[in-house]
Amino acid sequence: MAGTMNLRERKKLATWRAIRSAALALFDESGFETTTVEQIAAAANVSRATFFNYFASKEAVVFDQDPEERRHWQALMNNRPADEPLWDSLTAILTGFCESLRERMPLQRRLKTQSPALAQSGQSFGEQFFTDLRNWVADRTTKSDELTATLRLNLAVAATHTAYQTWPEDESFDVFLRRLEHCLLQTGSGAPSARRASGAVGEASQLP
Repeated sequence: MAGTMNLRERKKLATWRAIRSAALALFDESGFETTTVEQIAAAANVSRATFFNYFASKEAVVFDQDPEERRHWQALMNNRPADEPLWDSLTAILTGFCESLRERMPLQRRLKTQSPALAQSGQSFGEQFFTDLRNWVADRTTKSDELTATLRLNLAVAATHTAYQTWPEDESFDVFLRRLEHCLLQTGSGAPSARRASGAVGEASQLP
């Protein structure tokens, strides 16, 4: 995708990444709370005003998504076969998304643990991804399958959040991925099939 950008867009993306890289290094070394925007700007060799041209706040540095990352996960979604069972697609997409965050997820989680401001923030570094995932599921789902698809999506998201929330600080990222795969496998084995779900809807419609 980078090859389709013009020179100006490539320079803007390079500056965005330089600011984020400098900020995350400072956060990791000195802590989120004590690091200032001025320090980040100096480390990235930009002005304070330039920092705010790219990020709305220090919190945004932690949570905002790299444009290339979004293209990556959109490709994960769009490349799934149209006839693939939805749960298999969701498992592949969620696993691929988390794998793409190998370099940043441990640091982001550690920063949220150490920083009261980040811990209380309503933002999430996966917020845009989950919005895109819900839209992707909706686009490939017929009206008659909407209930089943929504249920499967919510179960898959819950399994992912559970793997993340129960991930001990002393476990490696590879162990987290195995935990995620286990949660998705366990959840998928108990999820209702389309036929069973459709039957349940039909039976419910007959209730007084």
